[in-house]
Amino acid sequence: MNEKPSAASWFKSSRSTNASECVEVAFVGTHAHGVGVRDSKDPTGPALSFTGDQWDAFLASGVWKR
Repeated sequence: MNEKPSAASWFKSSRSTNASECVEVAFVGTHAHGVGVRDSKDPTGPALSFTGDQWDAFLASGVWKR
């Protein structure tokens, strides 16, 4: 990501609990509909960056379903 992770508006799923094993997501404007993903336990640590198309493909794949 070109933006500092702390500059984005990060959020967790409404289904997440207070447990510490969560990821946070942010929609960023540095590239067309960019999406950042980071570890909620390390908010100042590194973040993964995806284009909108990459994020859509990930969600469509269903690999994240339990």
